[in-house]
Amino acid sequence: QVRLVESGGGSVQAGGSLRLTCVASGYGFRDFCMAWFRQSPGKEREAVAAYGSGGTISYADSVKGRFTISRDNDKKTLYLEMNSLKPEDTAMYYCKASANVVSFPKVEGAQCYGYSRIYWGEGALVTVSS
Repeated sequence: QVRLVESGGGSVQAGGSLRLTCVASGYGFRDFCMAWFRQSPGKEREAVAAYGSGGTISYADSVKGRFTISRDNDKKTLYLEMNSLKPEDTAMYYCKASANVVSFPKVEGAQCYGYSRIYWGEGALVTVSS
């Protein structure tokens, strides 16, 4: 089993910055594909950024140039540095781990493909005011 715990959410004004952290516990991490998703009230959950185990990174167009995803395998930690925040970035942000490769793994469109086990954190709230 894998447990994911997000932290670092909060309230900022437009143009500000926040850094989200996701700490994993349990088996693995180095071989996982890790990703950040977000969900705003009344909207579907959307992919924000993904970081494959081989180093491939992919961002959603809406955050390119403003957000940076990174990971520290030794610490079993995933990060999301968010700069130039906009009110439309307001959402609950979720950490997602994809484990157990079942087909050719790939990172595309800020998502991880080719894995059979999926784990989610409980989320961290980010609020950006104008």
